[in-house]
Amino acid sequence: RPPPSLSRLLTPLPLFPVFALLLLFAAHILPSFALLFLPLLLSRTAASEADAYDDIVLAANLFSQNQTGALIVIEREIGLRTYIESGVPLDAHLSYDLLATIFRPSAPLHDGAVIVQKDRIAAAACFLPLSMNPVLSTQLGTRHRAGIGVTEETDAIAVVVSEETGAISLAVGGKIERDLTVEQLR
Repeated sequence: RPPPSLSRLLTPLPLFPVFALLLLFAAHILPSFALLFLPLLLSRTAASEADAYDDIVLAANLFSQNQTGALIVIEREIGLRTYIESGVPLDAHLSYDLLATIFRPSAPLHDGAVIVQKDRIAAAACFLPLSMNPVLSTQLGTRHRAGIGVTEETDAIAVVVSEETGAISLAVGGKIERDLTVEQLR
C-alpha cells in the first residue's frame, strides 16, 4: 500500500484520461450539447414572454373597462434606449399588477409610456415622438400620436388604450388599428 500522501496524488489519475478526452473533443461535443439543451432554454424564454404578453392583454382589458388611458410600447429588434432614458427606469418583471399600478390615474408614473423589453418593464413615464402624419384622424389624441410616432421610427409595437372611450388600439409600422377586442389584441 502506498504512503497516504502518494495515494492522494494517485486518486485523481483515473479521471485524467476522461478530462483529456473532453478537452481534445470539446469542439465536437459542445455543439451536440447545444443542440440538445438550446430548445429547452428557448422554450422557457418563449413561454415567459408569452406569459408577459398575456399580462399586457389582461391589463389593456382592465384599462379599457375603466377607461384608463395607457400606452405600452414593446421593444422588438431596434433598441429603445433613448426613449427608456427619457422616463423613470424600473427594470422590473412585467406583470398585470405592476401595469395596473403604474397606470392608475393617481399614480405619479401614469403619464407617458411604459417600455417593455422581453418580459421586463424597462421604464415608465417615457416621452415618445409624436407622429406628424397629417393624414391621421383629428380624433386621435397625444397618446395615440405618440404610439404611432414610436412605431414610425422603430419596429416597436404600441398598445394604446383611450382614456375617453376605453377603445384598445395597436400601432405597428406607423399604422394604427383601432377598436380592437381583447381577442384581436392577443
